[in-house]
Amino acid sequence: MSKKTISVLTCLCILIAAMDISGLPGILFQLRVADVDAAILPLTLNFCLIGLAAFAVIRIFKIEYKYGFTTNGLLNGLKKYAPAGAIAGILSFIAFFIGLSPFDYKPTIWKVLIEGVVYYIGVGIVEEFYVRGLFLNIVEALCKKRKNKTAIAIVVSSIAFGLGHIPGVIGMGWGVILFKVISTIGMGFYFGVIYKRTNNLLLPILMHIFIDVCALPYCFTSNMRYETISLIILVITYTMLAVYSGVLLGKADKAN
Repeated sequence: MSKKTISVLTCLCILIAAMDISGLPGILFQLRVADVDAAILPLTLNFCLIGLAAFAVIRIFKIEYKYGFTTNGLLNGLKKYAPAGAIAGILSFIAFFIGLSPFDYKPTIWKVLIEGVVYYIGVGIVEEFYVRGLFLNIVEALCKKRKNKTAIAIVVSSIAFGLGHIPGVIGMGWGVILFKVISTIGMGFYFGVIYKRTNNLLLPILMHIFIDVCALPYCFTSNMRYETISLIILVITYTMLAVYSGVLLGKADKAN
């Protein structure tokens, strides 16, 4: 990765992160459909604006870099590494189901599709692009002289991924924030490892979307909190997923 590429992609990564975390400028628009949360459609629009911004920057500065948007190795990667992520997603669904029961809301199909599925497709694509496709690779390039550059990049990007989720749980208490950060760091570690094991960004994107969609029970309740039992299950689940990912990373290091 050339100095020009690192500089441009670093600026792009910062821009996308700022847009993603703040929700700007999409959040400024008033878009409502049925009973879909008022912030969801503006944030979904913001994902589209992020995509346009990324496309423009890459084209204007003529950046040629392989981010991993390819089908090569995707099927094999799914066979090898998706089961662990799928189990984590299912356990997440169970955790939310237990914590949120009994359910007190009957959503429209629009809320389920847009808020429970479409929105998370945007989340998976955008977050994996700038956290793994950009940030992880930038850190790895900056550590190119280090023997364990890939491991460093995965760990650093995972920590950033976890800390980046703090704004979403502000006001819910330090316990919730701590549990959320630990869970998302473990999740990010898994995404980073399977990305570098396959050099295919579509794999973590698909797993990210699947895991996020497993939060679907929130569409059927007015309770938007993270219940203690749910947090405990999530932390255990994603800590184990991180351990599994660490084993995969260790095997890769030995192979090299």
